[in-house]
Amino acid sequence: MTTTESPERRTPTTDRQHVDVLVVGAGIAGIGAAYHLQQRHPGRSFAIVDALDTRGGTWRTHRYPGVRSDSDLFTFGYGFKPWRGPSIATGDEILAYLDEVIDENGLAEHIRYRHRVTAASWSSADRRWTVEVNREDTGEQLRLTTDFLWMCQGYYDHDRPYRPEWAGMDEFQGRIVHPQQWPEDLDHTGKRVVVIGSGATAATLVPAIAETAKHVTMLQRSPTFFIARPKVAELAATLRALDIPDEWTHEIMRRASVVQGEEVMRMAKETPDVLREFLIDSMRPLLPEDFDIDKHFNPTYRPWQQRLAALPEGDLFTALREGTASVVTDTIETFTPTGIRLSSGDELEADIIVTATGFDLSLFGNVAFTVDDEPVDFTQQVTYRGLMITGVPNMAYVFGYFRASWTLRADLVSEFVCRLLDRMDERGHEVVVPQLRPEDADMPLLPWSDPENFNPGYVMRSQHRMYKRGDREPWTHHKEYIEERALLPAADLDDGLVYR
Repeated sequence: MTTTESPERRTPTTDRQHVDVLVVGAGIAGIGAAYHLQQRHPGRSFAIVDALDTRGGTWRTHRYPGVRSDSDLFTFGYGFKPWRGPSIATGDEILAYLDEVIDENGLAEHIRYRHRVTAASWSSADRRWTVEVNREDTGEQLRLTTDFLWMCQGYYDHDRPYRPEWAGMDEFQGRIVHPQQWPEDLDHTGKRVVVIGSGATAATLVPAIAETAKHVTMLQRSPTFFIARPKVAELAATLRALDIPDEWTHEIMRRASVVQGEEVMRMAKETPDVLREFLIDSMRPLLPEDFDIDKHFNPTYRPWQQRLAALPEGDLFTALREGTASVVTDTIETFTPTGIRLSSGDELEADIIVTATGFDLSLFGNVAFTVDDEPVDFTQQVTYRGLMITGVPNMAYVFGYFRASWTLRADLVSEFVCRLLDRMDERGHEVVVPQLRPEDADMPLLPWSDPENFNPGYVMRSQHRMYKRGDREPWTHHKEYIEERALLPAADLDDGLVYR
């Protein structure tokens, strides 16, 4: 189909078995992709499928106390939809924002929930994908076909969180929970709680639980960098007080946040010791006087070699000052019936233990891909600009930034894919596939992620199942937004892409 067809020809796709574009995932990326498709290609039919029972992806899966963003919402919100709330928002506020995007753009009729994609098969003869789907509400097995497959399912396994096995776990007489599988009936009021972990999830949980628990201990193997941020940015409050239009405020705050983030990234690369000192000094006055900041909050890695964990209004520091929470830096020897015994010999008593130990990456939602009946071994394929894969026709994917809001890249990828579809329409092509050029024959294939650049546990333990990258364009990825905001819109659509 071409982009010249009238929007009035578009029909709901909830009962169709074939669509021009099939979007997998109804979270931030998938909803954004659908919006861009509808705006740029109103004549194309599309559907969104998601294994969950409603929209939101991560924000649906994560329902633990205090769940919130760790990015500012002016960049986490879409470029096309002004954010009107606080700079750091709760999970419910983010879901309400997504509901507005869905309602305002009539996207609900295109979304099929509880549709789990299990396999995707490309046929060069038919020039289309056949997608196998389990309907988890009815038990039906569906077969959908599509001309273009857009993977927006996120990057981690929603069903199986990462939780190490420790000695004695079966002896603990209390309750062990993982934030990704938070039980609705869990009451921590007046309880002693140990949260294992020190990332963004732990930093969110500890102050939220500390409001009613007897005491909360954050048990970490190694420290994390934390930075306190206001829930409502001063500049945003000033602009709103002046009755500046929401669209202007959104764009001004978006640009201000990007510039601030770029400056921190510059310092991380050029003067990491200066940035370390700045981060430590900014935490020091917010902590108890006798707090051992070097032991508990001074990591061995460089600033931004792992994510900086944002604390709205410094809430974790407040809980530490008030004595409702504490931090212990040690390793676990064993669980005991009443808590955890540490390698130092100390014991932490607990009624509830929360394993905020992170997640595992899920490569394209664990979907089994084949091309012309041959299974795709992604570990032998190469990324094209971090949004397509060599040897896999008519398939794009969204993977966001490590150090900036996911949505910034989701918007850029959506714009790229729509431009690519335009090119195919203009030239009458039905198929596009990334393919290494003759000059790339001897190009070294590098691991998916460079540990010198970014090395948190979930990245390092997933390298073996991921695709490769090259040492030159267009076979690189994991760039920063400051580079890609100019690079992707200007990318040559004939370089590294083959059309048929």
